[in-house]
Amino acid sequence: MTDLPRRVQINEEGPREGFQIEPGPIDTARKIELIDALSETGVSKIQVASLVNPKKVPGWADADAVIRGFARKPGVDYHVLWLNERGLERALDYEGLEMVGSISTTASETFMRRNTDRGFEQNLQVQRNQIGTYKQHGIPLKRASVMAAFGCNYEGEVAVSKVVDACASLIDLARAEGVELEVLSLADTMGWGNPESVKRRVGAVRERWPEKRIGLHLHDTRGMGVANAYAGLQMGVDTFDSTVGGLGGCPFAAHKGAAGNVATEELVFLCEEMGIETGIDLDRLLDCAHLAEDIVGHILPSEMIRGGSLKKHRTATAH
Repeated sequence: MTDLPRRVQINEEGPREGFQIEPGPIDTARKIELIDALSETGVSKIQVASLVNPKKVPGWADADAVIRGFARKPGVDYHVLWLNERGLERALDYEGLEMVGSISTTASETFMRRNTDRGFEQNLQVQRNQIGTYKQHGIPLKRASVMAAFGCNYEGEVAVSKVVDACASLIDLARAEGVELEVLSLADTMGWGNPESVKRRVGAVRERWPEKRIGLHLHDTRGMGVANAYAGLQMGVDTFDSTVGGLGGCPFAAHKGAAGNVATEELVFLCEEMGIETGIDLDRLLDCAHLAEDIVGHILPSEMIRGGSLKKHRTATAH
């Protein structure tokens, strides 16, 4: 049996995640150009920058200029990534950003140490401190994310029970601070997922917390991104993170040059073909995918960039 949603929320993360991993440098004006173009597609949420240490992530040394430079469009929520209290404090300095809090952990402690240089216990304290900062500034906390939820290049297969335990640790932490989370997001950070593993993990989380919305952050490292999204849709998942053109990727992926996140246009096409609403104009989104490819100066992994939509073909055959 399936539990297809009628409408899905697609969170566009291409500008932030894509430009973060590109060797660059990418001109600030071109980053702004892509954000402004995406704003005209019907996408309702765009992650526009990373507020991180520019020495560690030089691709976002110009975060301030980008955030102050793009044109805010009514009806679009723009947000940024922060990994600690310092990043959050920086985000509070800007007007016109959506300030909705999130907390995170991983299902692999080895990956966490390599990615953030901290273990599970230290991370819980960091997340607790972030909740305190959210409350201090009146920022609602709605979402929790579990990275490496499908497998880890350092620890191998990740048991479903570890994913559930990771979700429970974040839910318990939030509840101890008087907050009830709304969305639990599972991330296939290193591209280990397959449709059956998506169903097992989403099913286990839904069974434990049937009242929560479940989101998926999928990577296409091994070409399974759209198949995994389909499996998620069958399980009722109605929130997805994606990137235009398939920008981005994880620096801890199996090999250099691996595909990035599941492409937004491929996800939108999948939903349209299944009769699921996204609110996104696929033709305009495809224009953005071509633009993104031009900006980074190399071929992006999205098959839709080359294949296009079926609209013109259906129009031609209808006459």
